[in-house]
Amino acid sequence: MSAKPSNVQAVIASASLVDAAYQQIRQRILDNVWPPGHRALEQEVALALGMSRTPVREAIMRLRNEGLVEVIPRHGLRVLPVSPTDMREIYQILTALECMAAELLAQRQPSEAELKPLIDANKAMDKALRADDLDAWAAADERFHAHFLELAGNRQLQATVLNYWDRAHRARMFTLRLRPKPVNSTKEHMRMVDRLRAGDVEGAVAVTRAHRARANAELIAIFEHYRLQQL
Repeated sequence: MSAKPSNVQAVIASASLVDAAYQQIRQRILDNVWPPGHRALEQEVALALGMSRTPVREAIMRLRNEGLVEVIPRHGLRVLPVSPTDMREIYQILTALECMAAELLAQRQPSEAELKPLIDANKAMDKALRADDLDAWAAADERFHAHFLELAGNRQLQATVLNYWDRAHRARMFTLRLRPKPVNSTKEHMRMVDRLRAGDVEGAVAVTRAHRARANAELIAIFEHYRLQQL
């Protein structure tokens, strides 16, 4: 009778190891610790994480399905680059889905208590800019968008957007110091909050679309100005 609980515990432990491997590898990729083009054997990754190869192998397959790595037979993984075409396509998807989130949220006219985390994140962005702390600014910007998606109330939409947001993260962080000082985002965020507070569906969608279009144009301009073929 005791075998079943043991089996269940083993399955849970195995899944936990895979999740841990996935999170660690993914974070190294997103933070450019393992930059585009980086190659590593499965055994090398396992040693770096202090794990066996089995959870690492499963984690790598998950990352492959998300488009972050390429699996090379007998040669482990290669971190995939992000090209200008990738970024255009990713921002098209982000724009469409975040506009849908804005529509869903504005339709129910969120309360001040619900909007407070958005406002707090925006204040943190302003504070970071005044201190010239672009890393803190980027973290607060991501908090704003993550909470915005959570408030929309559609978990599938939220998961899809965050997946594409993560794929764009490397390019955004790499170009953060190549762009003009990001003073426009906080103003655009507050326009979004105002439209959401008013329950203005068309206005919320329009501001969200313009916000994404401006950010996309700035990022693509950097690719073109520095003649970057990929990141």
